[in-house]
Amino acid sequence: MNVCLKAAVPEDKETLGNLLEKYLYEFSEWEDQDVDGNGLYGYPYLDAYWTDEKRYPFLILVDGKLAGFALVNCYPIVDTEADYTIAEFFVMRKYRKRGVGRQAAFQLFGRFPGKWQLKYYLENRASSVFWNRIVGEYTGRAYERLQGSLKEAGADAARTVVLLFECGEARNG
Repeated sequence: MNVCLKAAVPEDKETLGNLLEKYLYEFSEWEDQDVDGNGLYGYPYLDAYWTDEKRYPFLILVDGKLAGFALVNCYPIVDTEADYTIAEFFVMRKYRKRGVGRQAAFQLFGRFPGKWQLKYYLENRASSVFWNRIVGEYTGRAYERLQGSLKEAGADAARTVVLLFECGEARNG
């Protein structure tokens, strides 16, 4: 199985938007977001991934077929130094528990050496297990786990965990 993290280009915007809808549908279990009058969630930052030089969109391909996406930006989640943040990360169900997410995450970390942050919801057990395992494996367990320390106040802060970690040179997935 060949997992490829492909930098998305403007021609991929519609495809990424379609994948985001599937992701946001799954995520609606943890976030209080409704669809609009057309039945879509919408992603307010999608256009910015092609106009803001601090945002990086990627498609995840398995043997040349779409399997998910990753969105990276340079906007910290918490008030600590960070070079990169995983804004969104999605692997379609068909490709889960097959090492696709691990390989894609490792490729992502290898592309952007530096200080990272990522957030997940405590209630999202699969995400919690995945990210703690992947970041732990990639960093040799050298990461910090912050609970309830989001910059934004509100109910979400208590329900979230932010992982802080550093990535060096690229590693094989």
